[in-house]
Amino acid sequence: MKTQYASYQETLTFLEEAMSQHPNLIRLQSIGETWEQRPIMLATISNDVSYADQKPALLYTGTIHAREWIGNELAIKFVKYIIDNYRFNPKLMAALTRNTLYLVPCLNPDGFEYSRNHFSFWRKNRRDNGDGSFGVDLNRNFDSHFRKQVDANSTTYSGPHAFSEPETQAIKGFVEAHPNITIALDYHSQGNVFFPAHKFNHEVEIEGTDLNVLCANMNCEIKKVTGRQYGIHRGKPPANLIRGSGREYYYARGILAVVVEVGTRNIPDYMQNMAQSVDENIPALFYALSEAINYSSLAPKRVEGFTINKIGVDSVTLEWLPPANDDLYFEIYRSDSSKSQCNEQTLVAITKSTLFTDVQLSSGKSYYYNIRAVDKISKIKSPFSPEIRLKTLLANDEFSLTVFPSKAEVGYLGANYLNKNKEHFGYNSMFIGVNQKRGISYGLVRFDLTNLPEGANIKIARFALYPMNRVAAKIEKYGHWSIDILDAHQIADIYDFTEIASAPSLFSLGHTIESDKLTQGIWSHWPFNGVERERLQQHCQQQENLSVKKYLLLRIQGPTTLPLGNDSQMMQFDIGFGPFGSGLHYRPYLELIYSKQQQTIEMLPDSLHTIYPDRVVEGKLAAGFDPQGKIIYGQMAFALDALPDPDTTVITEAYLVLNHKLSDAKLGGKDIRFTIELVELNDVDYSSVKQREKIEYIGYEVSIEQLREQAKQFFIFDSYSRLALERLHSENKAFYFIIRATAASQSKNVLVDWYSIDHAQQAKLVINTIERRKFPLDPPSDLNIISENKALKLTWKNPVHPDFVGSFVVRNRFHPPKSPADGVKIYGGKDEYTVDRFGNSQIAKYYSVFSYDNVPNYSAPTSVYYENNQVISLDEQSNELFSETEDEDMFLGDD
Repeated sequence: MKTQYASYQETLTFLEEAMSQHPNLIRLQSIGETWEQRPIMLATISNDVSYADQKPALLYTGTIHAREWIGNELAIKFVKYIIDNYRFNPKLMAALTRNTLYLVPCLNPDGFEYSRNHFSFWRKNRRDNGDGSFGVDLNRNFDSHFRKQVDANSTTYSGPHAFSEPETQAIKGFVEAHPNITIALDYHSQGNVFFPAHKFNHEVEIEGTDLNVLCANMNCEIKKVTGRQYGIHRGKPPANLIRGSGREYYYARGILAVVVEVGTRNIPDYMQNMAQSVDENIPALFYALSEAINYSSLAPKRVEGFTINKIGVDSVTLEWLPPANDDLYFEIYRSDSSKSQCNEQTLVAITKSTLFTDVQLSSGKSYYYNIRAVDKISKIKSPFSPEIRLKTLLANDEFSLTVFPSKAEVGYLGANYLNKNKEHFGYNSMFIGVNQKRGISYGLVRFDLTNLPEGANIKIARFALYPMNRVAAKIEKYGHWSIDILDAHQIADIYDFTEIASAPSLFSLGHTIESDKLTQGIWSHWPFNGVERERLQQHCQQQENLSVKKYLLLRIQGPTTLPLGNDSQMMQFDIGFGPFGSGLHYRPYLELIYSKQQQTIEMLPDSLHTIYPDRVVEGKLAAGFDPQGKIIYGQMAFALDALPDPDTTVITEAYLVLNHKLSDAKLGGKDIRFTIELVELNDVDYSSVKQREKIEYIGYEVSIEQLREQAKQFFIFDSYSRLALERLHSENKAFYFIIRATAASQSKNVLVDWYSIDHAQQAKLVINTIERRKFPLDPPSDLNIISENKALKLTWKNPVHPDFVGSFVVRNRFHPPKSPADGVKIYGGKDEYTVDRFGNSQIAKYYSVFSYDNVPNYSAPTSVYYENNQVISLDEQSNELFSETEDEDMFLGDD
């Protein structure tokens, strides 16, 4: 059977030879014996191995399931990598000096050999169950929520009781005797996914960010080698979580524990697939080994109180509590997607301060921040604080629309289920790809875009799906998942497979996701590029012109054929509905950022003045120098009558238009320039003008030479001066402008005359505006929580305002959410109640509710802390944090 793979005896021989050649690096011991009297061998690897047990350690276990040969094979290759490189690789030497590797290549030697020599896909050990059946699933035999099963023939039979098997007893004994273990990695196949540990409560623990970052940074190392991206997927409601596994046993002992599912088959082609899986995981293991010390007693404490101080359009300020130890500095990481690496590529700050402002961000965009402390002497790093998630504010001319499909508008159509496809909508999952059971399967999502205003200018468009299981995508690097936009009004029945399969595409999204980039547990995004946004806008315009309902209909397609000998290349996505759907937080969505059509307002001056040192001429606009060389000022004032309500008026563009009426011959002087200032002015006299409060220059200065060449000049407002106009508008103050002449040398008797008031070519101020609320509504009030049928019911009072659109509820275990993005989405809508069915009602947490308008501007949060049926308003507690403890994802089976 597959002679390229090492047998268990060959593995032991390799380790014995390695130990004999590197006695100061490797120690070998048996930690127990199997039913068939095979030794369960563990290698200890560390620089100066006699001190190994005094160092923080990584525990590696492989092939606990007999047919998952990757664990044993990777262990051999990792040890070989170490002994070939540790002498001259300083980073590897440093990792082995500061940390220890405990390595069990094969925790199920009997089952492994049975799989190798008789039944390739055998899973269990070889216990004689006494009823004619054999074997216990060792990864259901630990005491972590052990569940006894009756059927001993089951491939997941858990055994007569927890730790009934010599293999699990052996690893238990070793772990309990070695409290220096801080990280445990259990290698399995298949799926190309990391499964971080959980505590059976559908809530993220304080170590949730540590687990995600550990996996994400390992993922980064994998991607460097093969370009492949693994998923990161933790249990999420309402799925049943795996019971009796080693991972949860380790985690319950305070060890960061992860199952790593490698490859897409249990026993793949060695040269084509297994070699890749091994090569890509070696640097990932190296990284994990180097991290063991950062989760030991030698590490600084986790940073506390990490939270949002302020969110702007293009900046964010974060804060945290000062540490007890002053010999620390802080590393801050930022990414634009969840479960991303925290390394040099995402490090945005190293600081000693407890306040950090991140700048030059994009408006209306999601960002994810992580922080850890670093000992400035030892360079040992702390665990991570719980991740902060936020979204920057929209720019003042932007609107955002996030659209979710209804139950009847999201699902899949299978070629082998022609009469049942309607049942696949709004129920559990979306299967996309091809397999023998379903045939070709298409995903379908229809979005109702009624709330997108007519003529909207779409600046950003992005579609998102949550991959929940890729175990049926069994073929490495085969196929891609793509999206076509269909004409919803040409489809008579969206539940008809043939009609959907044959429907012509209006256009396709150029971004496709290859099979090795489908990351289970990490959102998949399809961003629209510039051309695609244009096509989307045209599509919306055509529907508006036809006066039909505005839809966006997406057909999601995977591979449609299978190579010989393969039975499945199918991806499963969450749709947020049905018994196994996970609510709003995991529902497919379309995110749009757009601007509205502008209104142009031309304003004529309310008054013009030419201000000489000794007099003021009303109705005339001129500027320059008098015969004595003193400045003559021009002044313009514009009343606000033509402008709409300042609270809902955004100035998107503004410029002044001036025409002078002098001939070229009369434009005397040399190197004279004219500037226009927006000012605050108390009176129109020479003294007041000289003492004016200047707000900003408008546009650039214009020279005499430019005036000779062009009588009409435009002075364009920059961002700051547009905001100044809005402020003056809100304060009901007229717009005052001063024209001032400057010269490099003494100038006299030069006067440029612009057209007087009421002349057809007089000065004018042109302002483009959009109607948009600038300020959020009042927050909801009277937020309360009661426990009801093992779920938490939240109630509140919405603000009463004609612009109120809805309220948004967010949950976070660690801190009060200060952004609608900072936690798990529970509800959005006009109701004044919701029920959190997915969180654990026995675990303390924070809830925040925000009101929003049609921009949306989100209000300040109304927040409470819930614990043991007690609800504490954070307004009463000055936002004091009660605990340091986030929500995540769904586990669908470690093989």
